[in-house]
Amino acid sequence: MRQTSKLTIALAALGLLGSYGLYSFLGGKPPAALPAVLQLVDDDLPDTPKEWRGQVDYARLDLQLTEISLRPEMAGLAVAVVEDGELRFVRTYGVADQSTRDPVTPQTVFRWASVSKTATGMLAATLANEGKLDLTRPISSWQTSLRLPTGAEARLSFAQLLSHQTGLTKNAYDGKLEDGETPELLRSRLVLARLQCVPGTCHTYQNIAFDAATEIFRKVEQKPMEASVNDRFFRPLGMTSASYGKAGLVGAESWARPHNGMNVSAVKDAYWHVPAAAGVQSNIVDFAKWMQAMMGERPEIMTPSALTLAQTPLIQTPRLYNGDLAKALSGASYGLGLRSFTYAGRRLVGHSGAIAGYRATMIFDPQTKVGVVAMWNNNWGFPFRIPFAVFDSYHKLPGSRWMDLTNIPLPEPEPIPGLPESPTR
Repeated sequence: MRQTSKLTIALAALGLLGSYGLYSFLGGKPPAALPAVLQLVDDDLPDTPKEWRGQVDYARLDLQLTEISLRPEMAGLAVAVVEDGELRFVRTYGVADQSTRDPVTPQTVFRWASVSKTATGMLAATLANEGKLDLTRPISSWQTSLRLPTGAEARLSFAQLLSHQTGLTKNAYDGKLEDGETPELLRSRLVLARLQCVPGTCHTYQNIAFDAATEIFRKVEQKPMEASVNDRFFRPLGMTSASYGKAGLVGAESWARPHNGMNVSAVKDAYWHVPAAAGVQSNIVDFAKWMQAMMGERPEIMTPSALTLAQTPLIQTPRLYNGDLAKALSGASYGLGLRSFTYAGRRLVGHSGAIAGYRATMIFDPQTKVGVVAMWNNNWGFPFRIPFAVFDSYHKLPGSRWMDLTNIPLPEPEPIPGLPESPTR
């Protein structure tokens, strides 16, 4: 374990002064809106050190997260931890918008990106559990817009679609979606796309093909998928900030702007057009409520049988993440919109996601009901390590270095407009 840094000690002291101390440390003034925002914080949230209880070393975790949030790659970060099915830690860091310095709060809305697929999988599992949907039926029997090479839509089941077994090359036609083409038209053109394997024999991750689920749900429920998820899950779970569509993000009182490095980016619409794949947004508290339900803490809303159906692996997948983290995981599989893999001898379930300027992750252990949700409004991948540091702390595993920034080089500073670049660069 490396020696505590001077920065860590300073941050610990500033933590006693609250957000104003941190802003003063950074050489700026707290945003004018900060006092009003703080008044909105739910007094019942475990968002202060005196309220943190559990096996995880939350004081150390808070310092590690603060160090991460101060990196130039970062803008804002929101993290929540559940232990034994109970919310034990909620903390936010950094800014929702670099241009205004508005801080991230527990009410700040972020995009879930591909974690949205977990809602799609749970809806499918719930409808199947109720006898309203047959997951083994061929996709073509619902007469969707999806057309696959060799007519594979007539052979692949809905369950195979939701576990990414179309055989298409990874992320087929995503670039065309980002260029503004409609998902229905693109799904019809996938018949001309390249195959990576024989459909039904391998896992190849998709967004446009996956979103054919929206057409199937509409025919089963006679209403849009978004309304079904809201009525069956978000509203009963009290997830008041959770929604689909751009208006649910930009219309929120506090919402995280996407960032590329230190710069605020434009919000990109493309993936709201494939809601089953990437359409959800919420604040961190509601994200934690979603994870608790998926752990089995709300059986009246997500039944044990539906949860088992959604989380059961259907196909093996390629290795997840990169570098040391990829080496630490094994047995990666995919169920109905859900990943699972083994880490340190324990089977974990969840999903991660990335959209330009946003990242999100939800990873939990269904047995111990310990898990982490995190969202951040930039493109840096390092925070995907956060859940594994929490698991190590909970299980008292020695030598955990997932949050160690010692050997992570700082990015080169961006050139200042109007000044010539160095000839040595």
